Amino acid sequence: MRRLFHHDGFRAPQFIAAGLLLIYLLQCVWLQRVQTLRSSVADSDQALRIYQGLEQWKGGPIAGTPQSLRSEAITGLASAGRAGQLRVRDGYDEDRSPLYYLVSAAPLLVSGGLRLPQSFQPYIAGTPYLFFGVMLGASLWYVARRLYGDAGGYIALVLYCFSPAMIVNVADTQSRGEMGAVWGAFGCVFTAIAVAHTLYAPREVVLWNWRRILLLGLSLGLAAGNQFSLGMLAVVILPLMLWVAPVRPGAVTAIWITALGFAVVLLLGCYFFEPKLFLGGMLHARWIDFEPAAFGVAVSYRNALQAIFAGSPPMMIALPVTLIAYFGWKRARYFGNSAPLMIAALLLISSLGAPSFPGQGFRLTLLVFLFVFAGGVFADLLESRERPLVTAGLCGLLGASALLNLLQLWRAALIR
Repeated sequence: MRRLFHHDGFRAPQFIAAGLLLIYLLQCVWLQRVQTLRSSVADSDQALRIYQGLEQWKGGPIAGTPQSLRSEAITGLASAGRAGQLRVRDGYDEDRSPLYYLVSAAPLLVSGGLRLPQSFQPYIAGTPYLFFGVMLGASLWYVARRLYGDAGGYIALVLYCFSPAMIVNVADTQSRGEMGAVWGAFGCVFTAIAVAHTLYAPREVVLWNWRRILLLGLSLGLAAGNQFSLGMLAVVILPLMLWVAPVRPGAVTAIWITALGFAVVLLLGCYFFEPKLFLGGMLHARWIDFEPAAFGVAVSYRNALQAIFAGSPPMMIALPVTLIAYFGWKRARYFGNSAPLMIAALLLISSLGAPSFPGQGFRLTLLVFLFVFAGGVFADLLESRERPLVTAGLCGLLGASALLNLLQLWRAALIR
């Protein structure tokens, strides 16, 4: 923390990034206020998450297990099942661990003794998602800047901060909960890459890297705990780490096993260390959710493209340009650009095979990796002979998308 705020560590790039994240946060708060005025949290799926989470925090049944997933008639709360957001098998939530419910309820548990007005509760309930959104944006900027320099970091962050999908999934009171999983998935991939890179240093790798190993385990737990199907990244990162550090496969395997073990302990802790319920939750989890028939239906591809372009309108131009540059220009085909593109492709395939609820989480995560990829390729193009043309095009594209997004938020407030 001291290094972060030291005058040598907090300079113009950090201030610019902080300013963009502040604008992002203000957009989220604005939309949250609009959504709160239109509807009540008590009538949303958020109510079910908060109710079950509070019950567990207070010593009641473990959320997402047979004892807690009771019928609407018993709880008196709106059923998330009607919106397709809750899939239950043998009384277990198939898609999420109790972590999802505990995070939703934590702000109201903490603020319960403060005796705040009832009107404050929707805003308090949204604080974890605001935190996840800002931290995901900060993580994206940090990673993109380390990989591609200031230009790549700014491009990726602007795409993120003015993305309707990234704002709506934080601020919408009717459907929250994905940003924690997305942040965990993003951190999982790039922490794994960072840990693997350190293996070239001549030191005792496991002991020296303990902070990064714990961070990798935390990211895995956060991703899988909020959406079981994102736990597939635990398998994906192993070959990715071996690709980065093929010279030390034993150290890579040791780090991977340690991080995976820490993630399992975290998930067990979310079940309040009740092994029977934890085992039941893991056995009933939908770790892989594929519907093979979906790959043969054109509407699946159309819905995926619509989700990407509606979630970030500038990607309608940026994505084709960056893909053409990547495949047509040898200089752009290096690990820093290839890794996020491959992860994005994997998530796209996963979303196509899971057209129901889990596909939404895949698409949101996919979008973040596309932002990193776009930032990297455009940073390379800015170093080419076509720099003036690329600069003008980027300024126009990103500026227009930011202005359009702000206008849409303003219109949302006027339509009641």
